[in-house]
Amino acid sequence: MKGVVPPRPPRSGYAPRRPPATGAALWTNLRPTVRHGRVKQPARILVVGGGYVGMNAALRLRRALGDDARVTVVSCDPYMTYQPFLAETAAGSIAPAHVVVPLRRVLAGCTVIVGDVLRIEHARRTAIAATPASRQEGGTGEIELPYDEVVVACGSVSRTLPVPGLAETGIGFKTVEEAIGLRNHVLTQLDIASSTRDVEIRDAALTFVVVGGGFAGVGALGELEDMSRYATRHFHNVTAGDLRWVLVEAADRILPEVGAEVADRTLRELRRRNIDVRLSTRLESCEHSVARLSDGSRLPTRTVVWTAGVKPHPLVAACDLPRTGDGALRCDATLRLEGTAHAWAAGDAAAVPDLTAAEPGTLCAPSAQHAVRQARVLADNVVATLRGEPLTDYRHAHVGSVAPLGLHKGVASLYGRRLTGYPAWLMHRAFHLSQVPTLNRKSRVVADWLLAALVKREIVALGSLETPRAEFELAAGSDRRPDA
Repeated sequence: MKGVVPPRPPRSGYAPRRPPATGAALWTNLRPTVRHGRVKQPARILVVGGGYVGMNAALRLRRALGDDARVTVVSCDPYMTYQPFLAETAAGSIAPAHVVVPLRRVLAGCTVIVGDVLRIEHARRTAIAATPASRQEGGTGEIELPYDEVVVACGSVSRTLPVPGLAETGIGFKTVEEAIGLRNHVLTQLDIASSTRDVEIRDAALTFVVVGGGFAGVGALGELEDMSRYATRHFHNVTAGDLRWVLVEAADRILPEVGAEVADRTLRELRRRNIDVRLSTRLESCEHSVARLSDGSRLPTRTVVWTAGVKPHPLVAACDLPRTGDGALRCDATLRLEGTAHAWAAGDAAAVPDLTAAEPGTLCAPSAQHAVRQARVLADNVVATLRGEPLTDYRHAHVGSVAPLGLHKGVASLYGRRLTGYPAWLMHRAFHLSQVPTLNRKSRVVADWLLAALVKREIVALGSLETPRAEFELAAGSDRRPDA
């Protein structure tokens, strides 16, 4: 009949599309089969975690497989945080919203679920999760997510020790929320010191203790010390000389990620800035606004920043997947779980053999540099598995590390070059700008830097961000009139 277009026959190797489903029924009865090197039915790929590995792996899988797979990402946050810029965020050089990448915008075509994966039952090919909606729907608050391939990229959490008072008073430095909170906290301490004549309160407010001498701790210390020194210009009775910053490191040197020469130069720079660096020293307690150190020192302080390493996410222990003695997921060089089909892992939660190391048995260090590159190899290997192709081993030589120590100050050991001071600071910014995902975020970070070069630093503490309803609750619980 004229004007009637006959239906288009399905392309060879593809199954007809099914109507969209919701919830756990999203992947019901969908099993991947391979025929002539093509995936016949959509494979259900579950990515646990939306960090470096999760976001990059999901993006690469989506681009490689298209409609041949349904990629779902479960993340506790709807964004990925670019952690190397947290120190500059805490110092106010970069806006907090510009160091996070929205997952739903980047992962177009993927299903993004904001929630927590509680456990993985790989024997049933099912992950048990909880979302804000499921917790309000009654029952157990749990939902089941069946899968055909699972990528465990849940990352790490701060590795804490049983130090009295640490859980109650310590501040971590792994998330953008912690960076914002730490900045507000430091500026609030300057306000407290400026408004009291009590010597004990003042000393505790102006003493800041950072535990951990790696890149995270040294970078946070350097940026915050520089920011607080600048902020004292605007407090009438607090000077830069009143500030006391203390770095506590259990090892006999700082910055184990770089050579001894660069570490020594950095140590001299910190001490030149009157930063008290305690090597071979441990924090024994931090109760009642007093930090007790293993060398016998007692430091009155209201600020303890904990950056003493990381450990695999607690989810790893709730999975029926092979683990190492340290609690990490045991992977082979292809990033597949050892002796386990259809399960993959990378990043901080995975123990991945370093094939470029001279000593056999060496594992890849938990760093963003490895995580991003592992995500690419992992995604390619998942695609190769679905298509019946050979897998590729992960092999990458660590190119080095860079970290800021304040405005125009830094330390770098990159591509065999060891720098400190202004050149290292420039290298830090150039290298990490090239690694920030999406042109949108690169542009916003550059705009922040240009603006910071033209105008003075902001020194406002927005402490109310942590308790946004406090003012309303006070008003609702009182008899005062709104216009009073």
